[in-house]
Amino acid sequence: MSSTYTRESAAEGVESALKLLEGRWKLVILFHLFGGQVLRFSDLERSIEGISQKMLIQQLRQMEADGIVRRIVHHQVPPKVEYCLTDWGQALCPALDALLSWAAQREAATPAPAMPEPAAP
Repeated sequence: MSSTYTRESAAEGVESALKLLEGRWKLVILFHLFGGQVLRFSDLERSIEGISQKMLIQQLRQMEADGIVRRIVHHQVPPKVEYCLTDWGQALCPALDALLSWAAQREAATPAPAMPEPAAP
């Protein structure tokens, strides 16, 4: 932990960061855009099973307002809108990879449930 943080300010900082990722679809959208992907709205909509158009628009707008996603409008007919991660949004990738590794450690350390013993005859 950096010396510029107290325990309380560090906890508040992490909580604020996690709030940026709250929402059923934000992490799924992030993983579709990691690695420099630039996707049209329709491509995102097709690739994320179960998301409604309204929800995708809402989540993308929130992520754009938070500086995670960049919206690129191409002024042409028909209109073309693409989405990609900002540099700051792309910087989330190692943090989320670390979180996945951390979660995998728990799964590896959790013993498998014991099998019930057969009933005595």
